[in-house]
Amino acid sequence: MRLDKLLANMGHGSRKDVKALVKKKKVAVNGVITKDTGFQLDPEKDMVTVNGEMVQYRKYIYLMMNKPPGYVSATVDDRDKTVIDLLPNDYQIFSPFPVGRLDKDTEGLLLVTNDGELAHQLTSPKKNIEKTYYAKINGHITDVDREKFADGIVLDDGYKTKPAVLTILQAGVISEAEITVTEGKYHQVKRMVEATGKRVRFLKRLRMGNLRLDPDLKPGAFRELTSVEVDMLQK
Repeated sequence: MRLDKLLANMGHGSRKDVKALVKKKKVAVNGVITKDTGFQLDPEKDMVTVNGEMVQYRKYIYLMMNKPPGYVSATVDDRDKTVIDLLPNDYQIFSPFPVGRLDKDTEGLLLVTNDGELAHQLTSPKKNIEKTYYAKINGHITDVDREKFADGIVLDDGYKTKPAVLTILQAGVISEAEITVTEGKYHQVKRMVEATGKRVRFLKRLRMGNLRLDPDLKPGAFRELTSVEVDMLQK
């Protein structure tokens, strides 16, 4: 990797800024001041310092976010704030993106990373990755609804979903349930509930594969995944 690319990726400004640092003899590779911004190095082995401080190279970042309502699951948007806007520049320099989507008004677990291969594995329909949601529902949910979910629900466009798990937590005028699906169709959980004659009034994702939302994360907050959590996702 070129020296200027590594330093730019690690937040030391544009390549023009890096060139200025090198010109001022502020950058060293393996203890030797360098004059070459195009110096080829191995970021895993070579030690780079700027103003005497070591540059910690990271290729990927993995963040767990508790997505708040009002934000869209995108990197940029012309009208709304995005989940990336919630991240400080120290993370934005890695060009992260949300893995999958949560509706603007849906809360909960969202994985943010720059690891494209992992994102593909987690969102590929062939992988059947389970996603569990907590839902408050206008309407009385019943065992009949649970059986319909287990068989697959026919949506408003005629598509029949894969079997899903509806766990009734509380049934009443306003019901509570956990819903587990293995697909990611547009507004899928809401449309599945609507197909039973009811309406979702609140939705929060709790789990994606083996990754569960940290209960200590407040809406809008995030943290880096532990190495154990990353390993679980990669298996």
